[in-house]
Amino acid sequence: MRTIDLSGRVALVAGVANQRSLAWAIAEALADAGARLILTYQGERLERNVAELAETRPGTLTFPCDVTNDVEIYALFQRIAAANDGKLDVLVHSIAFARREDLEGEFRNTSRDGWHVALDISAYSLLALTSRAAPLLEAAGGGSILSLTFQASQRVFPNYNVMGSAKAALEHAVRQLASELGERRIRVNAISAGPISTLSARGIAGFTDILGHYREKAPMRRNIEPEEVGKAALFLLSEMGSGITGEVLHVDCGFHIMAV
Repeated sequence: MRTIDLSGRVALVAGVANQRSLAWAIAEALADAGARLILTYQGERLERNVAELAETRPGTLTFPCDVTNDVEIYALFQRIAAANDGKLDVLVHSIAFARREDLEGEFRNTSRDGWHVALDISAYSLLALTSRAAPLLEAAGGGSILSLTFQASQRVFPNYNVMGSAKAALEHAVRQLASELGERRIRVNAISAGPISTLSARGIAGFTDILGHYREKAPMRRNIEPEEVGKAALFLLSEMGSGITGEVLHVDCGFHIMAV
């Protein structure tokens, strides 16, 4: 049986918050396959968490990056280029944020500023990172980019509101980037994961009810595990997924196929 070997590859994973993060599940899968990790953190609050996780994977680098700050994004990729001979093989984008008041209440009351914040951090950040990563990926002979989305991009979920709009924009960005970067041997995909009790998910009112609904309705009658997202990501990011780009892969125990 063929195994995935990413020895000698360098993977940037943006969006790790703690050990329950889907970003960390993906990072572990990449590291287990031999990739060297670069992790980013936003602010002092998350710096310690990310540093502790990095210590479990020897050789992992950590850099600050606030994706709303173009100067920090530029500095990040300058550091990556300096550390890796101007090359990068993998970019994982697992970044999303909306203000609590814009997740609850009536969607029509979303503030202009709240809309801007959610789409800037959750969707535009993919463009901002990809723009700087593309030359490094191309210098490596091509590479792969992966983002994380959720079915709220297509359907209505209670207390998700503006984040659903952000995920819809994100999925369009994945398709658009895949079209633009394909000739440069850079693939761009996304995983639409089922609900998992991560730090960000626990901020959604009624999240426990969503988990229960998934378990009841999904064909596999259970919720997914972070490791399953990690394995799917490893497939898409490796040469095993070499013919796949612009795709949104559902890892949700089949929930997305159900009508009732």
